[in-house]
Formats: sequence, structure tokens, C-alpha cells
Amino acid sequence: MAVAGGLAATGAEMTQISSAAGLPALQGLKPSPRMPVLFVGHGSPMNAIEDNEYRRSWESLGRDFGARLPQPQPQLILCISAHWLTHGWWLTGMDRPKTIHDFGGFPQALFDQQYPAPGAPGVARELSALLRQPAVGIDAQEWGYDHGTWSVLKPMFPKAAIPVVQLSMDYGRPPAEHFALGRQLRALRERGVLIVGSGNIVHNLRATRRGASSIQAYDWAIEFDGRIAQAMEKGDMQALQDFLQLGSVAQLAHPTYDHYLPLLYAAGAVDASEQPHFFNASYQSASISMRSALWG
Repeated sequence: MAVAGGLAATGAEMTQISSAAGLPALQGLKPSPRMPVLFVGHGSPMNAIEDNEYRRSWESLGRDFGARLPQPQPQLILCISAHWLTHGWWLTGMDRPKTIHDFGGFPQALFDQQYPAPGAPGVARELSALLRQPAVGIDAQEWGYDHGTWSVLKPMFPKAAIPVVQLSMDYGRPPAEHFALGRQLRALRERGVLIVGSGNIVHNLRATRRGASSIQAYDWAIEFDGRIAQAMEKGDMQALQDFLQLGSVAQLAHPTYDHYLPLLYAAGAVDASEQPHFFNASYQSASISMRSALWG
């Protein structure tokens, strides 16, 4: 896709863009109680169809909306997945986004999965007009719902009735710019938008050991996961952005850090006073942290 362009805005510019004054332009969304923010460790695509602790936790979380959680069902889900990397930033702008099976070597049952949730092209266009630093374009035909999105949303919201918009990530930009864009999204929580970052706090496929139990995770995976969890608990947003300064531990945890970046969007949408509730704090295949967090 073409470069959408734009440089990171200053902190003042981010506050202005994401203030309530900018939201009346989003005619497709009504004011609502503040929605929570989710970061979900999605791990293997097989979690979407296997009866395991991860899928069961996603199912339980979906049931909580409108039940134990004080918030109603979301009006819209905005998902930032580790699996949509682009030049510039883009929003899906289709009426009916396709289900993308962006993987190989798995059983046919996984390829048969569909998630026919509607898109929200009108809201995507309005949001694109509001986000100027950086510019965010509209993709009306190429992408859809990749498995970072549908594999977790299908267990949570199996009726596929809530509109979903995906936001891509420009992997060529520094971590601080991803966090800053998350800051701009924060005010959407007051308009019934559930913001979901989908990735993994530790993700090293080169080092996976199939069948390894959670207690057999690598020392470096446990260390990196623990350091990031500690920063999340403290609300140390600068430490989350500066994860590369952890050196070799960060390099082992993320040979490429596409699966870490969605955490920065979720953290950017959180207020400093909000504490994370961790769940699925375990490991798959020794080198994938499934730690997930709910704020709000």
C-alpha cells in the first residue's frame, strides 16, 4: 500500500486531536460509558478452535460485557493486530471485510473459520479525517480481518454482530509513534469503542518448543514478560516504549517486534490511573507469552 505519510505529533497535538471536542464528527457513534481497553496475547491460530484455557478465557470475557462488567456491549471494535503491517497507517473501510487465513500448515478446520462481522466504513472515514498526525488512510478493498483479529473476537463475540474496524501498523516507524497514535484513540472509549490490541508480549517463533508446558518457558522469555508486566502495573508508559533498551533480552523476546507493537496502542489508550487486570499469564511453546490485560 502507498505511504499514508505524516510525522508523529507532539504531546499537545495528541491531546487536542483526541479531546472530546473532536468527537462530534463521528456521527456513527453515540456517547457511552467509558469502554475498557484490551491487550490480548493471541498466540497460535489453533487457539481459535481448540478447547483450551485461552479460548475459554476469551469466551468468558465476551459474556462479561453487559453482565459483570459495568459497560454495555461495544458499538464498535477497533482492533490493532500484529498481522497487518503497512507503509503508513490504514483503516479497513469495507462494508463486509473478508476473513483472512494468513497462515499455513494447519488443519482444514482452521481454514474453514469465518468471522462475518460487518465493517464500519462511515466511522472509518470520519476517524481518518480526524487523525492527521500521522495521516491514516482508508483501505476499501485489500485487507479484512486477519487471524490476529478474528481468532480472538470470534470466541468473545461469536454472533459477529458488532462492527469491526482494523487499524494497520507502520512497522518502519519508532515505537513512540505507535504509542502516540494510541493516545489519539483514547477518546473513542467514550463513544462505545472497544479498543483491542492483539499480539504477544513475547513472540519468538524461531525458538518454539512444541508441547512445552508453561513452566518450561525460556528464562529470557520469563524475564522480558516480567519486566513488561511490571511496567504496565506501574503505569510506566515510557518503559513500555523503551523496551528495546532491554538489549539482548528484548532481541530474544522479539527477533521482530511486530507482535509487541499492539501493546503500545492499547497502553496509549489507557489513563494513568487505570490498573491492568492480567489474565492468561502463561506461555505457549516456551517462547510465546500469552499474558493479556484488561484496563477499565
